[in-house]
Amino acid sequence: MHMLNLGILAHVDAGKTSLTERLLHSAGVIDEIGRVDDGNTRTDTLALERRRGITIKSAVVSFPLDGVTVNLIDTPGHPDFIAEVERVLGVLDGVVLVISAVEGVQAQTRVLMRTLQRLRIPTLLFVNKIDRSGARHDEVLREIAARLTPAIVPMGTATGLGTRAARFTAGPGPAGALDVLTGHDDALLSAYVENAVTDELLHGSLVAQTRETLVHPVYFGSAATGAGVQELLSGIETLLPVADGDADGPVSATVFKVDRGPAGEKVAYARMFSGTLRTRDRVPFGSDGAEGRITGISVFGHGTDTREDSVTAGRIARLTGLGDIRIGDAIGEPRKAYEHFFAPPTLETVVVPGPGVNRGALHLALTQLAEQDPLIGLRRDERRQETSVSLYGEVQKEVIQATLAEEYGLDVTFRETTPLCVERPVGTGQAVEFNKKDPNPFLATVGLRVDPAPVGSGVAFRLEVELGSMPYAFFKAVEDTVRETLDQGLHGWQVTDCVVTMTHCGYSPRQSHAHQGFDKSMSSTGADFRGVTPLVLIEALRRAGTRVHEPMHRFRIEAPADTLGALLPVLAQLAAVPETTRNRDDVCVLDGTVPAARVHALGQRLPGLTRGEGELESSFAHYAPVVHGTIPERPRTDHNPLNRKEYLLNVTRRVGG
Repeated sequence: MHMLNLGILAHVDAGKTSLTERLLHSAGVIDEIGRVDDGNTRTDTLALERRRGITIKSAVVSFPLDGVTVNLIDTPGHPDFIAEVERVLGVLDGVVLVISAVEGVQAQTRVLMRTLQRLRIPTLLFVNKIDRSGARHDEVLREIAARLTPAIVPMGTATGLGTRAARFTAGPGPAGALDVLTGHDDALLSAYVENAVTDELLHGSLVAQTRETLVHPVYFGSAATGAGVQELLSGIETLLPVADGDADGPVSATVFKVDRGPAGEKVAYARMFSGTLRTRDRVPFGSDGAEGRITGISVFGHGTDTREDSVTAGRIARLTGLGDIRIGDAIGEPRKAYEHFFAPPTLETVVVPGPGVNRGALHLALTQLAEQDPLIGLRRDERRQETSVSLYGEVQKEVIQATLAEEYGLDVTFRETTPLCVERPVGTGQAVEFNKKDPNPFLATVGLRVDPAPVGSGVAFRLEVELGSMPYAFFKAVEDTVRETLDQGLHGWQVTDCVVTMTHCGYSPRQSHAHQGFDKSMSSTGADFRGVTPLVLIEALRRAGTRVHEPMHRFRIEAPADTLGALLPVLAQLAAVPETTRNRDDVCVLDGTVPAARVHALGQRLPGLTRGEGELESSFAHYAPVVHGTIPERPRTDHNPLNRKEYLLNVTRRVGG
């Protein structure tokens, strides 16, 4: 049987989970349609999801569709959980992007569509809620063409908008979009010129162009009443490509979700791209080449997952036995490097344990949450006994708080959310510490030079010394320590966009006394190089100088034109800089940049400034130098190589201070 791994994506509250329920009901998998408001949907299984009425974790369900088995993945719509969407995108064969017929194209809709187009994932558009008051047809089509893509093929028309009797009538479909289809199909264009266009030719062109992501069919309907759902199911079956893969080829799979089972064991959700995986197979996984034995396999089918002895290419499975597996890991042969499609989190907060909360238990719980969401970056400060987490937004913070309370019994609060800044070198600096020369207590010579590099280039490590001049393990210790030390620069922020060059090296060869073993006091070890490198690197950074950069978001505001006078002063207060302003009918469109730390405040104030009609879209744009106010400092969590005496006391007992 053919397989299709299908994602359901949307802006929050567009009706994505309700559509999932309707699809399962139409396919005969469930007898009764769950309601988000009632908290009884098939995919929102977390108590928190049901109480809040939003999807937080992606979920997989399966249903048969004639000759195709569809693995349907319901994803979160709120931008704070974009990491969940990111991980799913790499395992999909096709997508249904849901748009509300009332609200139309929204901020997250645009972010998702841009990403789907960049990744060339075949996408059908489903305009939901045609039964709701305020539902629109022609206006939404115009919005889609203007704000998402002009390459759309309306597959019919909606009538009775805004009533329970709203219906979707198929046709004319591709016949009404000849100008769109002929733009990418020379054979169809020739047939049109010769007046020889047939329904078969039109349908074949639509199928081919949809699968090549050249066009996007548009359906209207209602998940609540079922209008248009059968037509959408037909489009899913005929227009989207089925999964491919060689069941006899080498094992290759990608993990897109990690959960924990009833006994606390890790459960990995993986898409098989090639080969066949069997219970008790030993397989390599992850970037470090670790191996594990598969102890259990469950595959999805007819609304549930069932235990199987094997899983073949094209399918999605739940795997147990891989204790150290992480999201994004490849199983077997890597298919391609795991990609980040969206910007990383740009905010951070400190988790504050409530009365009686054990800090060790809290750290363990946060570590398990980070396993399930690798973009929840944990930062542990042992001296202050504090843990920080990185975030996309305030809603994510509320969800972490509720999850810790409900699943782990841990009561926590948070400090004020702060932006995650970076440091970049502003010049060149170098330093060196020589073996057996004061004040260096380490048996190692290390010299380093720091140079600025182009924005976005990250960190590069290079050698100006002979690779064979000392054991390779010592070079590796220096490089690893350089990268680790750059996590905290002169102001405590991660240092990026630089080249670190090793200019000096030296070591004490292995020494031993007669009839005795290796003498550490006379021989260099990796610990010597790991110990001296932070002192050298920080001194080189100090001489180069660094500048703190804060994350900036690009914003787009659409608001009534007559509210612009009230809006501009508030934007100035929030350090937002409008760059372009244009009017469209009676709507004003503002584009510009705003510090990431002010996006939440802008979103909160916008409704009051625009009579509730303003719409904000924002996404990470770049890092910009902090030019106003105090330079933000981040508390250090390392041994503080900025203070040599304190560092040496923390790192080694060879010196007394």
